[in-house]
Amino acid sequence: ARVTSWFTREAVPCCTGPVIYQDSQPLLTDLDNLAAACRAVNPVEAFMNSASPGVLTKFVPNRYYPDEDAYVEALANALKVEYEAIVNAGFILQIDAPDLGSARHNQYQHLSDDDFLRIAERNIAALNHATADIAPEAMRMHLCWGNYEGPHTHDIPLAKILGVALRARPAGLSFEAANPRHAHEWEDLRDAKITDDKVLIPGVIDSTTNFVEHPRLIAQRICHYADSFGRERVIAGAYCGFATFAFVNNPVAPSVVWAKLAALAEGARIATDRLWGE
Repeated sequence: ARVTSWFTREAVPCCTGPVIYQDSQPLLTDLDNLAAACRAVNPVEAFMNSASPGVLTKFVPNRYYPDEDAYVEALANALKVEYEAIVNAGFILQIDAPDLGSARHNQYQHLSDDDFLRIAERNIAALNHATADIAPEAMRMHLCWGNYEGPHTHDIPLAKILGVALRARPAGLSFEAANPRHAHEWEDLRDAKITDDKVLIPGVIDSTTNFVEHPRLIAQRICHYADSFGRERVIAGAYCGFATFAFVNNPVAPSVVWAKLAALAEGARIATDRLWGE
């Protein structure tokens, strides 16, 4: 029997014909809703996320194109519509790219690291093609090892995937930096060659646990990165989304989510005072 995808026990949608952006109305509705929410609170800026071309090969398996390369190219051409619509609506575009992280230990677990990195390079090339007409500073990319509570002992190290990730056009790089398998990797980044046009967005609160991080711990995490890369090049972020899937009961209680976000804001204030010497 042909395996549908790495979801061996799940019924998942598949690509069975040419990929086109057929109906923009759901996207426009999301953009209108976010714009209305922003008008109510007047934030400095807001972002909307969208899937990377590569991650869709994981969640929407190809049953039409001759190979995965052709499928990724078609996805990139279609996603260009969504990417540009988000930016044209006045939002920062966040491209979610678990294909650079979690795909290593599920979708491509049968490959060597070198073979996986070649796939990651292909996916970044597709992403860069899809965003060619968008300014890098209007975008951020989220690298993710899977938003779940588990051992994560097979995660590919950040240091190994970083070189490929930094070739992406988005100026911002968001990544998990709060869980016990990746919180140490700020040390690895100190030796990395990260160009001045990149902004780091470490996820300093964990989106898979109901522990609420202390603001001082959050400030310490922020300062680890700011001390190495400069206080103007670090934005405190969340580890990942708190509702990755449309479940009735997500792992983290809504009241705890708000407490974590409040701690994140307070931790950022503490770090700001330390870094600016006030």
